[in-house]
Amino acid sequence: MNAEPTLPGVAAGGDVPFARDSAPFARARSQRMRRRAGLSLAAAALLLAAGLLVSAMNGTLTISLSTTLHAIGSGLSGRASELDTMGSIVWDLRLPRVLMAALVGASLGGSGAAMQGLFRNPLADPYLLGIASGASFGATLALTLSGHLPAAFADGALDLSVASRFVPIAAALGAALALLATLALSRANATRGGTTALLLAGTVVGSVLTSLATFLMLRDADRLRAVFAWTLGNLSSASWANLGRALPYAGSGIVVLFAMARGLDALQLGEDTARTLGVSPRRLRLGVIFGASLATAACVSFAGIIGFVGLVAPHVMRRLAGPGHRALLPASCLAGAALLVLADLGGRMLVRPAELPVGIVTTLLGGPVFLWILRQRT
Repeated sequence: MNAEPTLPGVAAGGDVPFARDSAPFARARSQRMRRRAGLSLAAAALLLAAGLLVSAMNGTLTISLSTTLHAIGSGLSGRASELDTMGSIVWDLRLPRVLMAALVGASLGGSGAAMQGLFRNPLADPYLLGIASGASFGATLALTLSGHLPAAFADGALDLSVASRFVPIAAALGAALALLATLALSRANATRGGTTALLLAGTVVGSVLTSLATFLMLRDADRLRAVFAWTLGNLSSASWANLGRALPYAGSGIVVLFAMARGLDALQLGEDTARTLGVSPRRLRLGVIFGASLATAACVSFAGIIGFVGLVAPHVMRRLAGPGHRALLPASCLAGAALLVLADLGGRMLVRPAELPVGIVTTLLGGPVFLWILRQRT
């Protein structure tokens, strides 16, 4: 009788080496991915810390490192009133601005990563899908109805009064409605292809809402220059008061997005598989839309429309930290914060003593990246 055939190098009745060793291989790969994600998070955090410090030191005037650190230490210890002129510039003007840039960048980076995971599309971001334009329209409409639009744009900065502090909420509603309109239009034109339909729908919705917001703002033609500076993305309105107003909205949105990380990982395997893992795609979509809308609304309400941060930061960190959203979301927040802090610094340094709106700088950086990603997918 012939012996039972066996694989080369495997005794009859023995285990296949790959099957026996697959668990150690999987554990080793998992450890490598965790190490890679940890290193990426640490690198992004260090880049953000360095960017914050350098940005606080530089501007129209260059302030020394020792003076900058002294001003920060004095402010944190409650002795800001004792600071000299240079120290006051750091604590009262530059530090709120760089922290607002970090908060806005983190919100856009996290929102972009979550939406790319939700739609399984690397081109999804708050700017391209019309969310930023929807938030801008909601904020402008709220300011117009409250009667505070002329005063709000008097000096090119958005100064929310007590009567118009509901503006971020209106912006969040506008952002959510814009995203829902984009999704509805993309489904109606699904024959054009998923990515193409989504981008076309986002472009149409964003253009319409931007036009409506511009119409509302241009009713006061004397504010034309300030209005467009805000529309292009402007961090000059940053102050400790506005930072405190933006933080609850942006922070809440980011927390909601972080809570969606496990569901987003499951969704990458398909909706049916996600359901078997106990994830409801419908609840996941609602959670991501709510969190991204809230975070983006805070950004637009206090900094205007800033594009491509939510596209570039997640794309870079996905290559460095891996596709797992429990690492990708915080990494994208850190990278987005660092990117916007450095972009704002560049806008202040390139044409000083004047400054470029930060939205122009991010568009110049993000435009080529967008074209490169689009070329890869076509």
